[in-house]
Amino acid sequence: MTGVEDDDPLLSIGVFARRARLSPKALRLYDRQGLLAPDRVDAATGYRYYRESRLATARLIVRLRGLDMPLARIGEVLAVPGPEAAAVVAGYWEGVERRIAAQRELAVHLRIQLSGGREGMDTYKIEQRDVPEQVVLTERRHVRPEDLPVWIPDACARLEEEAKAYGGPVAAPFVVYYGHVNEDSDGPVEVCVPIDPAREAEVTAPVRTEPAHREAYTTLTKAQVKYPQILSAYDAVYQWIEESGARATGPGREVYFADWESAGPAAQVCDIAVPVA
Repeated sequence: MTGVEDDDPLLSIGVFARRARLSPKALRLYDRQGLLAPDRVDAATGYRYYRESRLATARLIVRLRGLDMPLARIGEVLAVPGPEAAAVVAGYWEGVERRIAAQRELAVHLRIQLSGGREGMDTYKIEQRDVPEQVVLTERRHVRPEDLPVWIPDACARLEEEAKAYGGPVAAPFVVYYGHVNEDSDGPVEVCVPIDPAREAEVTAPVRTEPAHREAYTTLTKAQVKYPQILSAYDAVYQWIEESGARATGPGREVYFADWESAGPAAQVCDIAVPVA
């Protein structure tokens, strides 16, 4: 036996498992997944042996599993150097936090729904504002709920690119819902990008004038925008309209005033608004 082997002895799977705080069954699974193969397998008995130095990797796997990280993602961590591995862990955890934030808002939505909607008045702050007349480039489509997260940003990007020919957007883009979008209905829905009214005569793309109006609205975080919890915000605005004695005069809309990609789950990104009289 060499000096190197003396410094890094082989441990049986039972000893290695105990010291790594893993079960032999888990070690066999990690071997099949290519995460932690034994250093030696006895040809006659099939017994597995691991170098003591491999304990660091085994313990890292234990800790990553403590984050509920899937085995495939753990493989990505183990396959790269330390700084890159840290980036993989950070990216995974950011995704977990986004999912938890969305689930938290879904729980709020369900609580409001199951309580008959009364909690919505306390959860969402409803305000009013006056909106001037706007000339808007538009794209309209019938869509399902699962299509909205892709179609809305894509349509906004197309219209904002088109708006460059007329001096660029002059206000935040908004999305108008002319019908319900749910499991049984597909709208239609219209994405609008405001442009300089003085350039309207030059426009060759679909364009229309959005009338001046007063609207009731509430502001949402990125996590709250996720379907179906966004429906709670709409319910809260319409409930406020009914209880305040106002009257809805147009379809509901979403006004996206922040950069979606860079915003975190808790960042305010969108207003849910309904024209009122």
